[in-house]
Amino acid sequence: MSRHRIAATLALLVIAAAGCGDRSPDYTSLLTTTTKATQAPGTDTPDTPVPISQYLEQAGVQGQPVAPDKLTDLTVTMPRPKGWEQYSNPSLAPGTRVIAKGDTYPTAMLMVFQLAGGDFDPAKAIQHGNADAQATENFKELNSSLDNFKGFPSSMIEGSYDLNGQRMHSYNRIVIATGSPPANQRYLIQFTVTGYAAKAQAEAPDIEAIIDGFNVAKK
Repeated sequence: MSRHRIAATLALLVIAAAGCGDRSPDYTSLLTTTTKATQAPGTDTPDTPVPISQYLEQAGVQGQPVAPDKLTDLTVTMPRPKGWEQYSNPSLAPGTRVIAKGDTYPTAMLMVFQLAGGDFDPAKAIQHGNADAQATENFKELNSSLDNFKGFPSSMIEGSYDLNGQRMHSYNRIVIATGSPPANQRYLIQFTVTGYAAKAQAEAPDIEAIIDGFNVAKK
């Protein structure tokens, strides 16, 4: 399989989920919108960094998609609740795992990229992990974090945005993980879940179970 540019294959589908963390999200706030401040293309500030795909590409990093179940030095999994089915789409990067409940939303997606090429600092790169979500139409943040996940550098952002006339509820986590020695291979993992904001409360039990069950660990 040929290598793909990160910017081409890491299509950050900042698509939806329900609440996470210790506090209960205010689901009613998902139905409101905010106005984003404009930003000149390519600029980078602490509040609005360039997307992680662009950051890694500028560092000379390439990503090859790999199916989570084909990894030999890392375990990357998400659970599938009862009533959710595997979903396939030829437009997605090879190895992408998607599960869905019904014909549309909610869905959950898991993508893994084996990284190669340029050298970069994962702690600095992950600071760019939430930029794509923040750039979606009328994005309203509900929760975010740059805390490590399972010991790996990670970014997480949760909120709502507009998509094709619908208000969506989004959860997006990116993890830069390192596999077991001696290779110490680096991977970029993206885990997203999506649903309609108006149904976030009703769908919360399944979606919270998926988010809580998502795992990344060395083998």
